Amino acid sequence: MSKVNLLIAEKVHKDFPTPEGPLSVLRGVDFSLSVGEMAFIVGRSGSGKSTLLHLLGGLDRATEGRIFFKGNDLSQMNEKELTVYRNLKIGFIFQFFHLLPELTLFENVLLPSLMARRSNRERARDLVRRVGLEGRERHFPHELSGGEQQRAAIARSLVNEPEILFCDEPTGNLDDETAETVFHLLTSLHRETGLALVIVTHDEERAGQFGNISRFHEGVLVRSGTNPVKEST
Repeated sequence: MSKVNLLIAEKVHKDFPTPEGPLSVLRGVDFSLSVGEMAFIVGRSGSGKSTLLHLLGGLDRATEGRIFFKGNDLSQMNEKELTVYRNLKIGFIFQFFHLLPELTLFENVLLPSLMARRSNRERARDLVRRVGLEGRERHFPHELSGGEQQRAAIARSLVNEPEILFCDEPTGNLDDETAETVFHLLTSLHRETGLALVIVTHDEERAGQFGNISRFHEGVLVRSGTNPVKEST
């Protein structure tokens, strides 16, 4: 069966202004993601991994090049259209969780659906159970461990049923055992739902156990192969 492209980046450049002149971080990056695919992007700190993820997720705009989601050019979208894309078509998971401290775990998970005027409380409850946090719904973020906060962030990112989940160093702030648990949770969700995943990480050893791997080299992304997804044990 042929793959169906969900996301395509073509010759993407990103420059940042500095007192010495423009700093070129991305230099003609090409990237594609198929429906249901899991892809890893690895590279040293400062190589452009997070910058690319922010462009793919519509959080920033490219200096040059084009990014298409299901044939729609993100560069041609206005801010309202980009907001709909970010809120309904994709989900984001960050290294530092970004849970709102004044909201309970359940309220944090539910929040994106309220912003989309959906208020899908039952799905939020199901996701809390799916990530293993049943019984912790009324706890505030400061009452949760790092692993629990990240699992809550995963549930929050899925509440609006996105087609792509972008993960920016999702285990970078966790110990090895908790990081392994989070990786297995993400890969399980991928297998069970067909959700497309893009995971940015510096952990090449762990990424090598899963999916497609692309590496940054001098601002260009090079895809280096496909590995089978390792089953949870």
